[in-house]
Amino acid sequence: MKITEIRIHLMGEERLKAFASVTFDDSFVVRNMKIIEGTKGVFLGMPTRKMSDGSYKDMVHPINQEFRKYLEDNIIKAYQEELAKSPEGAKSEVKAEDKEEIPAETPAAE
Repeated sequence: MKITEIRIHLMGEERLKAFASVTFDDSFVVRNMKIIEGTKGVFLGMPTRKMSDGSYKDMVHPINQEFRKYLEDNIIKAYQEELAKSPEGAKSEVKAEDKEEIPAETPAAE
């Protein structure tokens, strides 16, 4: 599976730095991946859904470490390129339906 497009939407918040939408093979898109500032730098958070008990569950996630690294490396690179265009990390417009509540404690990549 090949990444054919990455779109970054800068948020400029303390922890939530950006949302990413990734298209694979010009055929399948995953939206609302989150670039989050953690204690060891930025990392990629998968799209989540809030469960009835208040917990969050990943809606999609990589099955193996090799693909996780490929995905994270490419998205973080695109994020850094977007920051270079807008160094102040100014908050960009995100439609309400595209914006998702970030959980207080988002687990780091598996």
